[in-house]
Amino acid sequence: MMEANSVTGPAKNIIGFCRWLRTPEGAQTRLSVAIATFTRNAGADHHEFASAVRAAGTDLYVIRERYRYDPGVMPQIREIAAQSEPDIIQTHNNKSHLLAKLLPELRRRRLWFAFHHGDAYPDFKQRLFNYVDRVSLRSADRVVTVCQAFMPRLAACGVTSDRIRILHNSVMPFSPVSLSERAELRSRLGIGTDEAVVLAIGRLSREKGHAVLLRALQQLRSNPRKWKLVLVGMGPERETLMRLARSLGLSERVLFAGAHADVRPFYATADVFVLPSLSEGSPNVLLEAMAAKLPIAATKAGGNPEIILHNETGLLVPIGDPQSLASAITQLLGEPDLASRFAEAACARATREFSVEQYRCRLLGFYAEALETGNAGMNYSSPKSADAN
Repeated sequence: MMEANSVTGPAKNIIGFCRWLRTPEGAQTRLSVAIATFTRNAGADHHEFASAVRAAGTDLYVIRERYRYDPGVMPQIREIAAQSEPDIIQTHNNKSHLLAKLLPELRRRRLWFAFHHGDAYPDFKQRLFNYVDRVSLRSADRVVTVCQAFMPRLAACGVTSDRIRILHNSVMPFSPVSLSERAELRSRLGIGTDEAVVLAIGRLSREKGHAVLLRALQQLRSNPRKWKLVLVGMGPERETLMRLARSLGLSERVLFAGAHADVRPFYATADVFVLPSLSEGSPNVLLEAMAAKLPIAATKAGGNPEIILHNETGLLVPIGDPQSLASAITQLLGEPDLASRFAEAACARATREFSVEQYRCRLLGFYAEALETGNAGMNYSSPKSADAN
């Protein structure tokens, strides 16, 4: 069960996994997946996520609800379980976790894998959701989380360490972008040929730390190298950030590019990638920037230090520290040889440690181990690549 309208990072991983299962190699696992998602609007069965699931050739069930925590969905979920007869129930969001918790018959003689992607930023409403999530996760057979940094939180809410598994997100090799595409993007954004591009990609929300990035860049106004910041993404903080950019005298240097389904041209055009997050898990954009061979400055939030090795594959700075972030960006812009060395090492690390193949291998290993110990009754055969896991 996954609550999604768009194809976010977790959705990309699961849809990519489903596509691979339809290849000759994937078929050897004898594993099949069906996905259930939620909708509140009539005719919304073809939103981006649902369409992508169907395009992957995966069975899709649509759970119709009147509001976010509608108890009327429970009979629908029971019916889906009766039709699909799963050996593993896998949940990906706090609502799905709660429903699995409240439906013990759904878990009878089945394994429950709860995927924990991180806590939402703590306003009152989200703190309540986070609390409900912690209560739900205690009952899962396996809690699969995206970074080591989340293990203490899970342990504190009662998830024993023997049930926790770490599965970082994965990244595909970067697809080349033509020179003409890069030139067209620079022209469309009004970026001069002599201007460096500082890039940040992500939802414009408080936990992503864009306000800290703007305050850091205020300190670079007198930098001898010309630059512009390109912010790709939409979100509730957009207007606030635009006002902050104006108040800091950065209006001419900060470009709000909006949301884009294909962000490859932005990576290909950038000189430095920045991830200023206040909280993180295993960010896809960080892995994508590594695959694109970009010099990276990121905060030490969440799982970032498990992905970027400081002074080897990029620069890590304290959370919420504009001065340190400004120094890191200045160093990457001003020392091209160092920046190039970091970028090459980051790309090699992404290929070696965070490939799609590694992700599949680890996930299959988790399934095989749990089914073997859980006696779920599935005649499961994992490929040789998963045997070592």
